[in-house]
Amino acid sequence: MSDTPTAPPTAPRRRVYPVGQLLTGINGLLQDRVGRVFVQGEVSNLHRAGSGHIYFTLKDDRGQIRAALFRSSAQRVRFELEEGTEVIVGADVGVYEARGDLQLIVKSAEPVGKGALQLAFEQLRRRLESEGLFDEAHKEWPPELPKRVGVVTSPTSAAVRDVIHVTGRRYPGVPLLISPTRVQGEGAEFEIVAALEALLDHGECDVILIVRGGGSLEDLWAFNSEALARAVFDCPVPVISGVGHETDLTICDLVADVRAPTPSAAAELALPDRAALAGGVRDRTRRLVAAMMDRLTHASARHEKERGALRMLAPTARLAARRIRFEAAARSLSRLGPRLTVDARGRLAAQAARLDSLSPLAVLSRGYALVRRKRDGAVVRRESEVAVGDALEVRLAEVDLEATVDIVRPRESS
Repeated sequence: MSDTPTAPPTAPRRRVYPVGQLLTGINGLLQDRVGRVFVQGEVSNLHRAGSGHIYFTLKDDRGQIRAALFRSSAQRVRFELEEGTEVIVGADVGVYEARGDLQLIVKSAEPVGKGALQLAFEQLRRRLESEGLFDEAHKEWPPELPKRVGVVTSPTSAAVRDVIHVTGRRYPGVPLLISPTRVQGEGAEFEIVAALEALLDHGECDVILIVRGGGSLEDLWAFNSEALARAVFDCPVPVISGVGHETDLTICDLVADVRAPTPSAAAELALPDRAALAGGVRDRTRRLVAAMMDRLTHASARHEKERGALRMLAPTARLAARRIRFEAAARSLSRLGPRLTVDARGRLAAQAARLDSLSPLAVLSRGYALVRRKRDGAVVRRESEVAVGDALEVRLAEVDLEATVDIVRPRESS
């Protein structure tokens, strides 16, 4: 063993990192070693920036992490993130260097337990319903017989063939104005809106059909757009929506004035059945003729009744009736006159006989006399009414006498 002392080992050289460099290195390390991850959690602290970026926190019962959904990626998400929504996001793990926070740069998102399109449909439906876009008060039923029908659809689709066939069968005299558009695919909803506006610019349609055949929710998604919903709501012409099959339901169906289960049904609602109209006209004509005949019969009967009443009230009729009554009265009077004369003569003779029996002349004829005082003409009935020397007038049956009272001699009672 050597007694020569050994030199101490050289200390390792210390490396100092600036904060920004460290965070950049950690960021690169995370991107290299971790890459794209899928994380499930509940959305909270949601914030939508004016730039179109969306910031939120993704959390569960064990922790939380910040997340950013930039505008370019947000445009590809079919539903709206809402507070409390459970989602699975596809994201890159990184560090927000300005604060040193760990964060997720979200590239995609889908709701847990429900498809993104279905959730987006329900979200838009609730929002538009709260604004009153589905209210019946805003809906207008199409005219019974439009002069021109507008159709918004694909010009090569089965739907347009169905509409042409049904309208040609029901009422071929009404022209169709077809405004062509794509009915599915990216941006199709804006083309549908443009086709609708083109019909309005034409200005001759009384009703507009928006139709498309059946398909998946993805195929029909253009008819679930907010832009189309508001265009249909603002349309001054009644809109009939016939999108998909009977079981399909779109936002366009809910906003439209009338919802039809299929394109063919939409065409049937737009135009009446000419044969049914003709039958209705014939039936109404028969009922009108029957009603007119009934009224004429009643009017004729009433006329005859009033005519008879007028005849009874006419002056000639009244004169004739009175003449008849007069002649009857005259005949009765002619028969009754002689009898009345005989009766009257009998009564007159009886009354004359009675008068004769009561007449003072009759009494005088039996030997009595009527004595009056000459001075006052008073009839003398008793001795107290005359005095000696009174001048008297004595009336007998056939002669009048004048006398003077010489003696008043009371009669002795027997």
